[in-house]
Amino acid sequence: MRKILPTVLDTKYESILSRERSLAKAVASAVIESKPLTVWEMMIPLVFIHNFLRYKRTREVFTLNFLFTKKLALEAAFDTVKKGQSRQQAMARIKEKTRNILAADKKGIYSQKIRQRQMKEIELLIEHYRTLLQAEGKDYNSMMKNAYRTWEEYSAFLEQIRRAEKEVNRAAQQTVRVATASDLVSKMEKATERIRRSEAGKIFEINS
Repeated sequence: MRKILPTVLDTKYESILSRERSLAKAVASAVIESKPLTVWEMMIPLVFIHNFLRYKRTREVFTLNFLFTKKLALEAAFDTVKKGQSRQQAMARIKEKTRNILAADKKGIYSQKIRQRQMKEIELLIEHYRTLLQAEGKDYNSMMKNAYRTWEEYSAFLEQIRRAEKEVNRAAQQTVRVATASDLVSKMEKATERIRRSEAGKIFEINS
């Protein structure tokens, strides 16, 4: 039993992380739209390569940022299930890590307000991931069905996480104060909700 359980949990962990990464990439594609080729890009391959790499890099950075709270929460949930750590211990490590990031930020991009909102989001995600990790099944769809059983149960969680993420985004807007931030946040939130509900609709076999 000791040899099988870590393997099962590792598989579940990777399955959840892979799905969250797919979501992040899909949202990045929706928010950071590709642009038509310019004349210079068609005439000069080097210009095309430069712009393509910059565009690709932007999406990659967005994906990493989107996954930041998800990965912290998933790692914490994994440790509580695998190692028997308490949620308080797991949250203490996350608070210490984010506190260090806040202290190291010299540009004022990561504020205490953002951090506080993220803690609420992370607490919700830890419980969500714990539920998935402890559910029957190794693939993501099986874990979801066994963890939430009905669309109504999962929909309630989606509403909770939507509100928590919205609070984080609002705090970020107040901190960054960029003119285009409101439009970008709106696109990101709409894309996230649309993709999540579409995915859930397939899992629970409903028209979401």
